[in-house]
Amino acid sequence: MFKRLFTPGPTEVRPEILKELATPQIHHRSPEFSELYARIQPKLQAVLFTQNPVLLFTSSSTGAMEAASTNLVAKRCLNLVNGAFSKRWHEITVGNGVPCDAYEVPWDVAIKPEMVDEQLKTGKYDAVTLVFNETSTGMMNPLKEIAEVVRRYPDVLLLVDAVSGMAGAKIETDAWGVDYVLAGVQKAFALPPGLAVAAVSGRALERAKHVPPRSYYFNLPDMYKFHQKNQTPATPAIPQMFALDAQLDAIMAEGIEARFARHAKMAGIVQAWAKKYFDIYPEKGYWSQTLTCVKNTREIDASAMIKSLVNDYNARIENGYGDLKGKTFRIAHMGDVQVDQIQGLLRTLETIVGL
Repeated sequence: MFKRLFTPGPTEVRPEILKELATPQIHHRSPEFSELYARIQPKLQAVLFTQNPVLLFTSSSTGAMEAASTNLVAKRCLNLVNGAFSKRWHEITVGNGVPCDAYEVPWDVAIKPEMVDEQLKTGKYDAVTLVFNETSTGMMNPLKEIAEVVRRYPDVLLLVDAVSGMAGAKIETDAWGVDYVLAGVQKAFALPPGLAVAAVSGRALERAKHVPPRSYYFNLPDMYKFHQKNQTPATPAIPQMFALDAQLDAIMAEGIEARFARHAKMAGIVQAWAKKYFDIYPEKGYWSQTLTCVKNTREIDASAMIKSLVNDYNARIENGYGDLKGKTFRIAHMGDVQVDQIQGLLRTLETIVGL
């Protein structure tokens, strides 16, 4: 039975977009494929406010994170860690034998610009990784302000995981000086899993040419070479690309700024509800625009609440992630979810919990 998803990925996909997956197959070395690739490119650039190439990965977001670690660190990487996925990026960097250090703060604390500045002053690093929107905690780190700090260090590349933020919150890639920003399409893009995208700056591509190859599949110079021909090095997920093309048209029709405003409105509604009945996990001032991590101050049985929501109301939210399971629960307000749907969800949760 169909269940409405208010989960922080995968998110709900509209039926008309799902139908795009059934588009008759084309060959990935055909002119038709190159035309599809070329159609997608300017629309992705518009979403990301960039003129940089936006590379397509047939992988989860983790693959695009690995590509950054293996291609864009020549000296040493600073991994900024305040959640499960920023910790994952550090583990990816370590796992690939790339010299790195983790700068860790508690998961409910935002990464602040002055923290980054203090680390970069050491001169040890030529790359820094940041998770813009931590899916595990509902934390939105201050990307614009951190980017201003990183720009003071001309040899340092800023690499950003925007997995659960991209297409739901504004990212001015070029104006802010972000060198690499990635996301998977199964979150705020509201698409089926299977693709990741990453905008890559010219200086990042130049760095990648001089870093000894650490990966065959996630090789940015090779990907960029094919990108220039509107191609991919290996066979891509063509059905997902048809869906991406159609969904980008829908995003353009809604209006990018209108889409961001809708996300902000939904965030405000959920966060006001969370403060009224519970609390919010991250520190104030850094709450996500695309998902809210509710602090379970009432100590309700979050698993039972979610089970009732699924079985009795055909909808789903998500429990806390990892060590936060039961201590928090997460409500996503991203993708194609509308304000009235969020309001209905919250009323349903009130009924289940008896608020």
